[in-house]
Amino acid sequence: MMRMLAEAFLRLTGWKSEGSEPQAKKFVLLAAPHTSNWDLAYLLAIAVRFDVTPHWMGKHTLFRGPMGWLMRRLGGIPIRRHLRENVVEQMTRAFEEHDEFCLTIPPEGTRGRAPHWKSGFYHIARSADVPIVFGYLDYASKRGGLGPEFRPTGDLKADMDVIRAFYAGIRGKHPEDAGEIRLQEEDAPPPA
Repeated sequence: MMRMLAEAFLRLTGWKSEGSEPQAKKFVLLAAPHTSNWDLAYLLAIAVRFDVTPHWMGKHTLFRGPMGWLMRRLGGIPIRRHLRENVVEQMTRAFEEHDEFCLTIPPEGTRGRAPHWKSGFYHIARSADVPIVFGYLDYASKRGGLGPEFRPTGDLKADMDVIRAFYAGIRGKHPEDAGEIRLQEEDAPPPA
């Protein structure tokens, strides 16, 4: 039923889904570019279309009170930043605790323009030893989907070059709000 609703939503809004269900049972799903609130609706519809149940990270306060159960039901995972817990370690444990797990991360971290992508997705995939799946929404062509699985090698620049090549030409709803596909760490001097 959910799959039929997702397909109907995409069809009624003029969108087409591309790609195929990932082979991996555990993976980090990039949600890029992220420039609009509509990205969530389209990404969820595409995920359902490919029988993927996305999980996402949210500030722990979202999970309090009467709405907490709903946030968890919708795939939310509370992050306790106030305890200074390492998010990469928290998410690595989440991967270890599940037989199937899709952690969805918008690497820009915001719908507005960011000077660089946040590197958490990369470090989580490396720490959990899972591939990254390239999720995308191209508003110019009204196509979105799940791209290939990519297992990061640890060579940050080379891995980011692969990611940049995939997302080249894909346009968000507000392209002016899409920042450069670059991690701040790429600009850091090499360790001594």
